[in-house]
Amino acid sequence: MQTLREVIAAYKARGKAVGHFNFSDSNQLKAIALAAKEARVPVIAGLSEGEREFFPIAHARALVNEYQKQNIQMYLNADHTYSLEKVQQAIDAGVDSVVVDGAKLPFDQNVELLKHCVEFARKSGRDVVMEGELGYIGQSSKQLTSLPEGVTEANLTTKEDAQKFAAATGIDCFAPAVGNVHGMLVNAPEPRLHPDRVKEIAEAAKIPLVLHGASGNTEEDIKACINAGVTIVHINTELRVTYRDALRHALAVEEETTPYKFLTPAVDAMRHFLVEKMELFAD
Repeated sequence: MQTLREVIAAYKARGKAVGHFNFSDSNQLKAIALAAKEARVPVIAGLSEGEREFFPIAHARALVNEYQKQNIQMYLNADHTYSLEKVQQAIDAGVDSVVVDGAKLPFDQNVELLKHCVEFARKSGRDVVMEGELGYIGQSSKQLTSLPEGVTEANLTTKEDAQKFAAATGIDCFAPAVGNVHGMLVNAPEPRLHPDRVKEIAEAAKIPLVLHGASGNTEEDIKACINAGVTIVHINTELRVTYRDALRHALAVEEETTPYKFLTPAVDAMRHFLVEKMELFAD
């Protein structure tokens, strides 16, 4: 099976994007695996720091290994990791990639954190894809009634900062702020993405770009960003909402007590949602 680094390079060359989907339990992970098998595409499954407090990386690694034995091209990412210590723990636990989130830090502190994390990854003896973020897009994965404080068009990542950031840190992938936001707005349209800014940043940074917070954005905006240089697209909140709503519906149908009978419809709903996203990103 290809390494994640090889998959990212191939998708970048083809102008397509790999889907990254977060999970909090084995049901979400199963849905991700089934969808990747159905769509016949590689997929990245991610655990943020909060998610892996509930679902340990070691458990996830064992399950991902089993799915890989079934010829499902799945990779494990330590999403939104805020310290060198947590990065080290994730790499030692066997992740394929790490997102180092210093987006709320001043530029120089963000760079310093990433340099130490990248150095550890390179010395680990494992091929770990390292990603950095620049430009604050919020930290929530909830349904929101308004944009998080500090998320504004004035704070979009510039091509100058992107070039400087990528060169100084040695990262493999770069997640800029281009109108995206973590979480998903309710009763309000999502902010428009800026594919023109994506194109500028892609040309300046010269490494694969990652679109975080793509829940709720239109297919047109996401595809425009992929065409402009995005190689990985992150979805979390939208998948959580799909899971929650399907589970509520299944539980409301009858007084079922057998978990797999009310969980199966929820897994099916997530699988259907995920296949649509995977096919959109890889089209």
